[in-house]
Order: sequence, then structure tokens, then C-alpha cells
Amino acid sequence: MRSITVPPTAGLPLQLGDLWPFGAGNFAQQLATWLGIEAVQLECSGTSALMVALRSLKSLKPGRSEIIAPAYTCPLVALAIAQCGLQLRLCDLRADALDMDPACLQRLCCEQTLAVLPTHLCGRVADVDTALHCARAVGAYVIEDAAQALGARNDGESLGLKGDLGFFSLAVGKGLSTFEGGVLIAREPAMRAALSATGEGVRFSPWWELRRSVELLGYAMLYQPSGLRMAYGKPLEQALSRGDWVEAAGDDFDDSIPQHRLGCWRQRVGAKALPRLAAFQQQTDEQARARVAQLQACGLEVVQDIAPHAQGVWPVILLRMPSQQARDTVLRAHWADGSGLSLPFVHVLPDYGRYDHVLASARHDDVSQARDWAQRLLAISNSPWLDDARFAKLLSVLEGALQQG
Repeated sequence: MRSITVPPTAGLPLQLGDLWPFGAGNFAQQLATWLGIEAVQLECSGTSALMVALRSLKSLKPGRSEIIAPAYTCPLVALAIAQCGLQLRLCDLRADALDMDPACLQRLCCEQTLAVLPTHLCGRVADVDTALHCARAVGAYVIEDAAQALGARNDGESLGLKGDLGFFSLAVGKGLSTFEGGVLIAREPAMRAALSATGEGVRFSPWWELRRSVELLGYAMLYQPSGLRMAYGKPLEQALSRGDWVEAAGDDFDDSIPQHRLGCWRQRVGAKALPRLAAFQQQTDEQARARVAQLQACGLEVVQDIAPHAQGVWPVILLRMPSQQARDTVLRAHWADGSGLSLPFVHVLPDYGRYDHVLASARHDDVSQARDWAQRLLAISNSPWLDDARFAKLLSVLEGALQQG
């Protein structure tokens, strides 16, 4: 099992020709065409894109200061909200879906609410309609967090267009990657103008661009089964040997979020890789659907899109295990063996401890349903490098865990 290391998510591998610094065209225009929208705005990361969005909305409604987000989401969301001088409000999840609980969301929405942040977690399409209903009732905006869902669609349109605006991440493992990168979209021209005006204040940083360019080169060389052993497998083993699941899951972040412009060379790399993305996502979609059927046939609960016209993407296949004990038993035995198992996030936001300083003012109802999700979720990589033979072995392990409860 240790001959190769499967990445935790299905990222699009780069090719040597992608790194050639000439002849790529305009990445923003090409990406907008690929998404079927008028325009996109490029930022240096998904988190930076969120911060540009938050500051834009704050300028439009300066009297409001609260952002409502799911209690189970990336800690970077909390850090971004704090860095923008806003207050986070945590919403519990539904018991039956990875969506904000409607009753809890309605209670949290008030005259201080600036925006509600439905999250398309791990490529699954979230319930934006409920967020819109609750936000509109108090005059607030909706930001679609589609960081992990570039290419997913709802009612035939790209995610990010039901709400007032949306953002995607171009980080490693999220489909198309410029190592770090962010994409902002909005349906209304006035909102796009507000985002553009805020984005103009973000300066180019030669130091950050050099660092990200070197990291992108490393990604191009090492994002393949044998290279991942060194780049991902070894650090994962070390974190797990210390019992640090937060570090192992990549949930340990610095307080300060860098903001700078996305450099021209990395944009060219993205533009050259983009034409392969649709075929890659079709391949991973077909693989996921076949494997979801196998998992369900064994009695395992797979998280899927519940909206009738939703078409998510599949960087991972999410399972909700019957108990935390069953989930943790599988992880302790197989997280470090290269099988492609991981966690979306380790905890609900209040349970990390290390982020208490940015959550001190976070008002929230009981988040026990979100905590239950956090304790039972398990992610299986949907990378094509997790071949049928290795998946069959993993399926056997999961069947055994299910029988033990």
C-alpha cells in the first residue's frame, strides 16, 4: 500500500507545457468563458477573494458588521472575517444535510447582518435559496463560499450566481490550481464594479509572487504518486505521530492572511491547464458516481447534492460514518498509509481552541448538529490515482468499520 501516495483530493495535474511562460492568452477572460459568465476577478487566494468581498459589502452598508457562516467550515473564514474588522456569527447545520439549519439561521439574522455565507463544502452544492430568503428578510447580502467547487453548477448556472457574489479557490487539490489563487464572480454589474474598486487597493508583492511561483514549480514536479510521498505523505505521518490531527488536516493557519496580486506567469499556467479541466472533471464525476454506488451498496452514508438540479464536483467523496469511534478507528489505521483518506476539517470552529481569540465575540446558538457532522465525516480522495484495486481494499476496511459500528 505504500508504493504510491494518493493525494487527499482530486487536483488537476500540471504538464510541462503549462510552465512555458509565453502564449497563454487572458486567464480571466478564458475562465469567465469556461464558467459561462461575463467576467471574473482574480485574487491571490480564495481567502483573499473573500476578504475583498467582505470589504466591498462593508463599503456598501457600513452600518452592518456581522457575518453568518456555518459552524463547520474552514478556520480561514473566521480569520478573514476578523481581519476585515467584522464579527462572526456561527450557525448550526441541519441534521440531514451539510447546510445551515434554517431555524437557527433565521434567529441569527438581524439588522446588524451584513452577509450570510452558505458553503458548498467539498464540491457539494449548498442550499442557497434558504440563505437568500433569510438574508433578504433583514436586508443582508449572500456570499457563496464555493472555494472547493469550481465548475459545479446549480440550475444550469455556475455556483456564485444565485447569491449576490461568490468565490472559488485555485489552491492545490481544488481542481485547477495556480498553487494559490482566488476567483470572484457576481451577476450584477454594480456588484462587480464594487469588487473591482476594492480589488484595486490590493498591491503586487514581488516577494509573495516569487514564493508562490517556486511553490507552483514544486507542485508541478511533485504532484504525482511518487512525489507526493515526500511532499504530502511524510509531513502527514509526522503530524499524526505527534497526535496533531489539526496539522495533519491542514487546519493550522496563521492569523495574518496575505493579500497581493496574482502574478502574470501563474495566470499563464492556469490558462494553459484550463482546457483540460472539463475532461478531468468528467472523469472524476464518472469515477465518483460508480464508487458512490459501491459505497451505498455496502450500507455507507454518502453525502450527495440534494437540490434537484444541482451538479456538484467531486474532489472527494464524503461519508458520514455511523459514529465518531468508527470514523476515528479507520483514520488511525489508514490515514497515513497513502490510501487517500482525510478530513474536510477536524472540528467545528469553537472546538479548535487555537482560534478562540477570533471567536470570542462569535454569537451562536447550540451547534451540536454541526459538531456531530464534524465528528463523523470522512473524506475519500477521488483522485484517479486511487485505482480500483486500492479502492476495493479501502471499501473492505470501511465495511468492517460499519459492521463494528
